[in-house]
Amino acid sequence: VQLVESGGGLVQAGGSLRLSCAASGGRISENAVGWHRQAPGKQRESVATVSIGGSTNYADSVKGRFTISTDNVKNTVYLQMNSLKPEDTAVYYCNAVVMSFAGNVYDKWGQGTQVTVSS
Repeated sequence: VQLVESGGGLVQAGGSLRLSCAASGGRISENAVGWHRQAPGKQRESVATVSIGGSTNYADSVKGRFTISTDNVKNTVYLQMNSLKPEDTAVYYCNAVVMSFAGNVYDKWGQGTQVTVSS
């Protein structure tokens, strides 16, 4: 069971990126997913999460600009990031509860994808 992220890169301020996090070896629990980020010299912080009951939470710094979503058919979690700012520069990690095809449940993290926003 693993999560593989993609979609990071270099973008100018004001631009957009969409991060993807695809699960293999199991099914993502759509109500237990999240995106987090870690900038150089800073602690990892939660950016957007979906919890049991479908409640979605965003960090104040990204509200109105970022949107988390899941595609159950593609077994993928997305983070749409609009109006990007230089302070959004960080390594972004996805996190999800994944049930393997054997019925085991795992709390998995992706390997991280770099997002760099130039001013």
